[in-house]
Amino acid sequence: MTADRTTIGTWLINLPRDIERRIAMERQLSALGLPFQLFAAVDGKARHTELLAQADEQAYRRNMGSALLPGKLGVYASHLAVWEALVASDHDIVLILEDDVVFHDDFPEALSAAIAGQDHWDIVRFNSIRAKIPVTQGMLGRYRLNAYIGPFTGNAAYLIKRDVAARLLPGLRPQTRALDHELNRFFLHDYRQRGLEPFASHPDDGNVSTITGVGFEKVRKFKKYQRLPHYGLKAMNYFRRFFYLLRTGALPGKRAPLPQKPAGRGV
Repeated sequence: MTADRTTIGTWLINLPRDIERRIAMERQLSALGLPFQLFAAVDGKARHTELLAQADEQAYRRNMGSALLPGKLGVYASHLAVWEALVASDHDIVLILEDDVVFHDDFPEALSAAIAGQDHWDIVRFNSIRAKIPVTQGMLGRYRLNAYIGPFTGNAAYLIKRDVAARLLPGLRPQTRALDHELNRFFLHDYRQRGLEPFASHPDDGNVSTITGVGFEKVRKFKKYQRLPHYGLKAMNYFRRFFYLLRTGALPGKRAPLPQKPAGRGV
């Protein structure tokens, strides 16, 4: 049967104690007609010693220009655990959601367009924190399927393929960056990271996060001179993303409609 938005897996990551967030997501997903499976997020604070042993803390501090918070460990481990569940499942594609997503009215349309255009991406996101220097690869309905030369961060809502998760997982440990920053190194991992714009959702944690605190109070960036290695890596990565996209035919971009798979039930 052809995959559609009702037959793919929809998996929600949520800390069991964040009950209000879970209820809010349940209401939204029910309204969208999207059945989902709940995945308990990894508590980075409770499992700090264990997770820290799976990271290279010095590399993280150098690469990110900030300390490795327990919440950052937990988020990284949570997504990788869900990817491992995907690899062990019968799903070819799953929609992975964090619990602070606000869906726009057109989210079902965007999701259906992405699934129909699955031959043109490996991971595709439906929102972002940053999405700089987009390069349109083609149109999926009224949506632009974009690659990005600049930073493309945020993992609140994305589709991923099982075979892609299986291929990428071995290269994601030890943790040396936040996950979205690691995935921005698609030039190293050799996969097609895309975004579907205009984005059909956005993240909104109400400025209260179990990772960064209220108003990012837990975030302590190093002094500017201590962040020089981080700035150098950021600048280099622009060039590495550009040349990877050039080498793989993603540059220059194009706006032509992309071939799509036939629509299945529920699209």
